[in-house]
Amino acid sequence: MGKAKEQNYLHGAAILTAGVIIIKILGAIYKIPLANILGDDGYAYFYSAYSVYNVFLTMATAGLPVAMSRMVAEAKEQGRYNQIERTFSVSWWTFMVLGTISFMFMFFLPHELANMLNRPEAAESIYTMAPGILFVCLVSAYRGYCQGHKNMTPTTIGQVIEVLVKVIVGLAAAILLVRQGQTKSIACAGATLGVSAGGLAVLIYMMIYKRRNYHNENKDATDSPESGSKTLSTLLKIGIPITIGSSGMSLISLIDTKFINNRLQVAAGFGPHDSSVLFGVFSKAQTLYNLPAAFVTPLVISIVPSIAAFMVNKQFKEAGKTAEDALRITLDICMPMGVGLAVLAYPIMKVFYWNSHSSGPALLAIMGIASFFVCFSLVQNAILQAHGNETLTIISLFTGGIIKILVDWFLVGIREINIFGAPIGTFLCYMVICIMNHIFIRRNYEYKPSLKRIVPKPFVSSIVMGAAAYVTYFVLSHIIGATSFMQMFICLAISIMVAVVVYVIAVIQTKAITVEDMSLIPKGDKISKYLHLKCTNE
Repeated sequence: MGKAKEQNYLHGAAILTAGVIIIKILGAIYKIPLANILGDDGYAYFYSAYSVYNVFLTMATAGLPVAMSRMVAEAKEQGRYNQIERTFSVSWWTFMVLGTISFMFMFFLPHELANMLNRPEAAESIYTMAPGILFVCLVSAYRGYCQGHKNMTPTTIGQVIEVLVKVIVGLAAAILLVRQGQTKSIACAGATLGVSAGGLAVLIYMMIYKRRNYHNENKDATDSPESGSKTLSTLLKIGIPITIGSSGMSLISLIDTKFINNRLQVAAGFGPHDSSVLFGVFSKAQTLYNLPAAFVTPLVISIVPSIAAFMVNKQFKEAGKTAEDALRITLDICMPMGVGLAVLAYPIMKVFYWNSHSSGPALLAIMGIASFFVCFSLVQNAILQAHGNETLTIISLFTGGIIKILVDWFLVGIREINIFGAPIGTFLCYMVICIMNHIFIRRNYEYKPSLKRIVPKPFVSSIVMGAAAYVTYFVLSHIIGATSFMQMFICLAISIMVAVVVYVIAVIQTKAITVEDMSLIPKGDKISKYLHLKCTNE
């Protein structure tokens, strides 16, 4: 294999996004049948175990891969290839230590962790996911290395391999255990076994990829690398604030999960089964609500090394312009998806989770709106981190997290509101984060991103699209009918297709997407000509 090819940030994001599409299809094959097999209460156990896994995963991998990619990008700009390898070596051992510690907690204390969430049935699932946390930690070192080279291809392929193995192993194990008459908690453990299997598979792939593509990179390098202790110090200095911010939100979400369960039973007066059902349907809605963020994450990964490279070369205007473009493109992607989730919440929940509690559609509608702010905050955080303002993201994340806990504690405890307090808390949490992050970015960038240049065009395009989707579904449901699963599926599918066409026309007319944007992605020039896009100065 030849030397891996470097990509610009949108090219890299496009490659990652292609992987996300495949991953989400595979994920749907995994989670949707699983949710319907386990039911609302069984899925509550599954989601609770994942909450524990995500806390350890975020603590171990949220900040350091970003720090690593930034350090690699900066060293590459300076031609310091020995320093790149030193950064990788130090990072690999750091991830090994963090992964081992996380593994030991999950492997030896699964019952204690499950009981913390008032979900003792989740213990077996936490146990089977324990090896996965170690594998994914080590994978993060390889991903950070490749992303620092602005090469997103191995990350994409690795994620597809990971999810494919997870689907095959996890879903097969869950189905087999259910057919054997095992309890829902054991079936959940079978499903989460796929997480560990997928982590091992992608680790093997990433090790092979690096050896084949980068083993000769520093062959002729003459630079003197920094000591291991100094490299570790720099890695931690950049990575710890990011990790605190990201893991802080995961920890807050974990605490919030316990509070929701407690408030539903103690304050709102629901029994254990009913509270599990309500939390389970909320968890299902969260799976769909996370979809827009999955499509924005590739952009988050790509812009950090790009902005860091501009900052090293003191190209401050280019760094600011890249930040503004990233924010605008984020809304181009996430706003129509969020609007779609909100206006088509009822058929979406009924098609994907047909046996769920009736509160599902309303929960998803609120969370669809909240997804705008989630996606926007992700990119804002990446921009601040690339600029070296990691500590500012901690301030905004913790402020939003505290607001979420307080709102959920108060609203979920009101019986008439109950589980609906949770998405309201999420909405307010991320809205506050976005406002604070925007202020921080405006204060720290020489070229200041402007909301007037970012928001209006995707907002107008998304509103037009949402109206078209709602009207289409309303008309079709009266003509075809929407009483059976197949009728509802047909109405939903046609409505989505109409929404896509309307949105494409709208973004062309409003110039929400430009020729300059398209030129940065694979085959973008040809797509621009086909869509008759115009330059911004025309």
